[in-house]
Amino acid sequence: MATLIRMPEVLAGSEDAAIQTWLVSLGQAISVGVPLAEVETEKAIVEYAAETEGTVLRLLVAEGEAVAVGTPIAIVGAEGENIDDVLGDSPATAPAFGDAAPAVVPSAAVAAAAPEPETAAASGGVDIPHTAMRRAIARRLTESKSTVPHFYLVADCRVDKLVALRATVNSGGSVKVSLNDFVVKAAAAAFQDVPEANATWGENAIRRHDSVDMSIAVGIDGGLVTPILRSVQTLSLSEVSRSIGDLAERARTGKLRQHELEGGSFAISNPGMYGITEFSAIINPPQSAILAVGVARQLPVVVDGAIEVGTVMTVTLSADHRVLDGVLAAQWLAAFVRRIENPLTILI
Repeated sequence: MATLIRMPEVLAGSEDAAIQTWLVSLGQAISVGVPLAEVETEKAIVEYAAETEGTVLRLLVAEGEAVAVGTPIAIVGAEGENIDDVLGDSPATAPAFGDAAPAVVPSAAVAAAAPEPETAAASGGVDIPHTAMRRAIARRLTESKSTVPHFYLVADCRVDKLVALRATVNSGGSVKVSLNDFVVKAAAAAFQDVPEANATWGENAIRRHDSVDMSIAVGIDGGLVTPILRSVQTLSLSEVSRSIGDLAERARTGKLRQHELEGGSFAISNPGMYGITEFSAIINPPQSAILAVGVARQLPVVVDGAIEVGTVMTVTLSADHRVLDGVLAAQWLAAFVRRIENPLTILI
C-alpha cells in the first residue's frame, strides 16, 4: 500500500519547515536512506532521507513552500498504484502518477498567495521576502537578548607564539591548521581547567556537562548556522581542523544532519578573516556562552617597561549570568588566555 510521507520535525521544537530542493523526481524508485529533499528549517538546511522504499508517486509540496510539521509532502508506493485512498480529502488531490500532471502539486492557498521573489518598494528599493531561516534568526536572537541576562568580559591575548607554532605545524604536516582551530582547542582545554563553566540553564536545574560540545558559527547564503563539534577535548588539532572543514562545507551545501545542530554548551564566532578587531556576540540558547574572536594584529605592547611590537588578538566572552557568575566566567576566560598564549599546552 502507498505510504504518505509527512514533513518531519527535523529539529526539536520546529513547528514548520520548507522544501528547499527536491532530490528525487516523479516516478523515481527509492530505497531507505536515499535523500528525498533538502529541508529548510529555523536553523539550517538539512537533508531528509527516505524511511521507506518504493516509487515516488506524487510530490505534494512545491519547492520553497513552508508547511507545518506533519503535513503530507509526498507519496511513495508501487508504480502505477492507485493513491486516492491515501490522499483522501487532501486539498492536493491531483491526477495519479502517469497522468498529465505536474511533478509537484502546491497547496491552493500557498499557490494563490505566494509572493513575488522581490517586491518593489515605494523609498525606490526592493523588498526581499523573509526566509524561514531569517525569521528564525530574528526571533531566536530577539528572545535571547530579551530573556537571557548577558554580560561581557574582554581580554587581549598575545599570540606571537601561537602564530609561530601554527607556521611550524603547517610546514611539516599534511593538514593545514588555522588559528581558529587552535582557538577551538584552547577553549576546550579551558573547560578542562574550569569544568564548572561547562554548563547550561534548564527549567529546574543547571546541567554540568562531561563532554565539551561547541558550536562553530558558519556563514551561509541568507543567514548563519552553528553546527556542533562534539567531544572537542578528545580530538587532536588535525581532527578539529578536518571536522570543522567538513561541517562548514556541509553547512553551505545543505548536507548537515539533525544531531549536528542540537545541543552544546558553548559557541565560537570568528570573523577575523574580515579584519574585525572586536565585537560582542549574542548567546544562542540553551548554550550559556559564546566567544567572539577578533583578528590577530600587530600592536605596540609594553613588556618590562619597554614598548615592542606584538601580535594581539582580542576576544569577548558573552555569558549567561543565570549559569555563569562573574568570577566563574573570569576564571574560564583567564584559563583560555593562558592556553592560547602558551599554545604548546593545547597540544599536550
